[in-house]
Amino acid sequence: MIGRSIGNFLEALVFGYPFVMAWYWMTGGLLYHLFRGRHEPLYDQPSELSEYPPVSILVPCHNEEAQAEETVDALARIEYPDFEIVTINDGSTDRTAEVLDSLARRIPNLRVVHLAKNQGKSTALNIGALLAKNEILVGTDGDALLDRHALVWFVRRFQSDSRLGGLTGNPRIRNRASLLGLLQVGEFSSVIGLIKRAQTVYGGLFSVSGVMCAFRKRALQETGWWSPEAVTDDVEVSWRIQLAGWHLAYEPKAICWILMPETLRGLWRQRLRWSVGGTHAVLASTRVLFSGKRWRLLPIWFNYIVSILWAYATVTGFALWVAAVIGSPLPYSVPIFSRIPGIWGVVLAATYLLQSGISVLLDSRFEPRIRNVLFWIVWYPLLFWTLQAFTAVVGLPKALLRPRGARGTWISPDRGIR
Repeated sequence: MIGRSIGNFLEALVFGYPFVMAWYWMTGGLLYHLFRGRHEPLYDQPSELSEYPPVSILVPCHNEEAQAEETVDALARIEYPDFEIVTINDGSTDRTAEVLDSLARRIPNLRVVHLAKNQGKSTALNIGALLAKNEILVGTDGDALLDRHALVWFVRRFQSDSRLGGLTGNPRIRNRASLLGLLQVGEFSSVIGLIKRAQTVYGGLFSVSGVMCAFRKRALQETGWWSPEAVTDDVEVSWRIQLAGWHLAYEPKAICWILMPETLRGLWRQRLRWSVGGTHAVLASTRVLFSGKRWRLLPIWFNYIVSILWAYATVTGFALWVAAVIGSPLPYSVPIFSRIPGIWGVVLAATYLLQSGISVLLDSRFEPRIRNVLFWIVWYPLLFWTLQAFTAVVGLPKALLRPRGARGTWISPDRGIR
């Protein structure tokens, strides 16, 4: 009896949570399209702005000699009348410093800052922000390629709402030579893009995308800039800005092209870091969230806590299923995860297919060829939901046991097959 109750609870959580959240995200994404997206011009046809305030682009770099020239050249081609590029070489041990200095000699609006040792992305961003001349700051990575209209879309959105402290753009995967690359194309469309649209409608973002974001300098200054202790600088600063009363929003027309891991080892390391950083930021914000009565962020906080419970339930249920398959004796009979999916599995699969279709439909305005990878998108849950569950289970204790005051330095990530 106890075993059956445990099994029913685990099964309801494992299958029920993604089902409920899928409809939550789909509803928000469709509302975003209904009230904003369908009335706006295409991303490559921006309308004229009433004014063009100067913008500073911050590019923290660590061991980016292979990518720096391509990234900075793409920034130099941006179509905006007044902007500067500030690259921060964070103690690179390769030829990044030489490459950036060479670029500065031929690109007039490029400034280069060299740090003697690796102090972490947050510190690099803080130094760049303090040296930046302008109020609007755009952040990107040393291996990303910003679309030539990205600044116009960011500035346009800031001009439409004085309460906006920050914006997140629309990263698109550019390395698609492997199955993992194609699956991540689906992830950024059927999951991340849809979630950010929905969160914008519901009133708060879990995080900006560090590879493509923009901030008012005043919002950063009021909230203490980026924290050098953050594992994931983008999540941590997003929560502090919103807890201070500023708003964040998603701007899907501000596009950049990014490189992502295409090995299981690189993907695991990336997602584990995201899990540790996200959990650490959410736990650190809990007291301020409730004492400051920032109820607008409560749905995001609650969803994250339930997602952790879902991860533990999924891993527990999987372990019990494996034990039953191999004939290991259990203290109770726990009926969960039959070999053939039951009605829960069929309903969840159908819901995910619907979510994928809606997401592809919304994102095809920005990348028409996204429809070509629909076949790969439908396989996304098989690998990435499993990966998410295991990284959350490992990430929670790592976040809880992380030493106070530890600084977040960085290493070169897996950038896939090019």
